[in-house]
Amino acid sequence: MATPRSYPAGGTLPALFIGHGSPMNALEDNAYTRGWRDVAQAMPRPKAILCVSAHWETRGVAVCDSAQPETIHDFYGFPQALFDVRYPAPGDPALARRVAEAVTGIPVQRTSQWGLDHGAWSVLRIMYPQADIPVVQLSLDTAQPGDFHLRVARQLAPLRDEGVLILGSGNIVHNLRLWNFRDPAPIAWAIRANDRLRERIVAGDSAALADWHELGADVALAVPTPEHYLPLLYALGARRDGEQIHIFNDAVTSSLAMTCVRVG
Repeated sequence: MATPRSYPAGGTLPALFIGHGSPMNALEDNAYTRGWRDVAQAMPRPKAILCVSAHWETRGVAVCDSAQPETIHDFYGFPQALFDVRYPAPGDPALARRVAEAVTGIPVQRTSQWGLDHGAWSVLRIMYPQADIPVVQLSLDTAQPGDFHLRVARQLAPLRDEGVLILGSGNIVHNLRLWNFRDPAPIAWAIRANDRLRERIVAGDSAALADWHELGADVALAVPTPEHYLPLLYALGARRDGEQIHIFNDAVTSSLAMTCVRVG
């Protein structure tokens, strides 16, 4: 296995959005997990990771400042092997404090009453299996509009210059109520929604993506609730003018898209 390159002094780390899908991906070797592993190996090794996961929703914004965040198994009905997984990455209280200070105009609560939920560890276990990079989670206030999340991301963007990987984890198409358990073939509306969103992502049209409600009926089906979609805005909001946007793991199964985005 290749080793991620050391973080270069004076460089800027990419920002990522990962379509995480089922937590079972944490135990599997498939096209999606290989895509996550490949992107990690192709970029400099982060000094720390700031993760915005679909699975930590709060009123207001919070950041976990635990020195040793626990592995949270926030699901049910999966094999015991998944509940046995631990991702013992250290936290970074100093980074959590900097995050809280960097976001102006709104209070950011620092709390140790969280850890790493499966939106974080199921992906990071594949990307950085040694669990030796500090990880801090930032919560989602899903009552806030897209522009709010873009503004927060823009204030956090300078952390990229210091070796912090800003990583959003969710799915741009995520409608489990319409998931077909008998047939994983992609549903037509889900393909159209993924295509429309990917087009806006590649164009760097963060304003349109922040107002996804205006992108048509297919996107409305793709985003019935915002928690899996909003982490995308943290990768795009951290983008600098002129930075390239790369798409990988571009695939739809039933009513779920695994599409991932690298910024920079």
